[in-house]
Amino acid sequence: MSFFQDRFNETPKELLDRKSILVTGGTGSFGKHFIKTILENYTPSRLIIFSRDELKQHEMQVSALFPEDKTHCLRYFIGDVRDRRRLHMAMKGVDYVIHAAAMKQVPASEYNPFECINTNVLGAQNIVEAAIENNVKKVIALSTDKACSPVNLYGASKLASDKVFLAANNLSSPDGTLFSCVRYGNVVGSRGSVVPFFKNLIDNGSEELPITDERMTRFWITLDQGVSFVLTTLEQMQGAEIFVPKIPSMKITDLALAMKPDCKFKIIGIRPGEKLHEVMISSDDSRTTVERDDRYIILSEYPWTDRFPLAKKDGHSVPEGFSYASDTNTEWLGAEELVECIKS
Repeated sequence: MSFFQDRFNETPKELLDRKSILVTGGTGSFGKHFIKTILENYTPSRLIIFSRDELKQHEMQVSALFPEDKTHCLRYFIGDVRDRRRLHMAMKGVDYVIHAAAMKQVPASEYNPFECINTNVLGAQNIVEAAIENNVKKVIALSTDKACSPVNLYGASKLASDKVFLAANNLSSPDGTLFSCVRYGNVVGSRGSVVPFFKNLIDNGSEELPITDERMTRFWITLDQGVSFVLTTLEQMQGAEIFVPKIPSMKITDLALAMKPDCKFKIIGIRPGEKLHEVMISSDDSRTTVERDDRYIILSEYPWTDRFPLAKKDGHSVPEGFSYASDTNTEWLGAEELVECIKS
């Protein structure tokens, strides 16, 4: 299957039409693309952009990014996930929450640990409490491959965040809010990622590109696929699962050569808190992991859950000891496909 084919099934319109949806971190790369996708394909009653940056919200409001005839449903809320009262107010009457807000940069998190914890962990608790209090139907939290067997504070904080969201199903009533997580790798072209960093160096005439380690591999996903995966997860989730898409890997050196075939490498060494290869499912998770055609689902280990049969529909358990890592992945991204993505 080509990396650019639609590998995730479409979400039925009735799931999102006439619904109220809130997106934390709505002015980020994912948030903007998610909102654009929703407006182009669905007719929500309200689509709430929740973020703390008034400039980015203003730029979204005056941009031509969204279909002009559908912007009437957009609501711009200035707020921070650290502020539980503001979240509670923003979630009144909301059906679905997509939690994309986070402190994401590894070096910044290492240097500012308290701020990372306040945003990623305590912010997750605030989302959970506000959602339960307002009877939100479903919450999806965006996680990261760095949350699996973390070696840096960002990954550790997102692992803690995942645990908070999964355990939130214990606090919700049987017919109350459902919480699940989505875990995926690097988004091609997202703000702060290596692709725009390399592109900027190339555009400014650099003849060599900095490489941390020639062996390094990463998972890759496009914004389109990330949004599509979240939407199909919103339909499929039963609560307390981590959904992991099947996506390709690529060596960092191959990525650099795809962007500039004649470039030279400058080996700068792995940064503090950085992994050589990324893992999205550890061997310890394999005991409760189910495989489907387009994704893996890590199921809850809580004894009360009776959702295993639902999750295993159209799927099967993975072998014990299985792990999903970027260096042992069976699917790899080719140079031509990457160039196609960068051009688009």
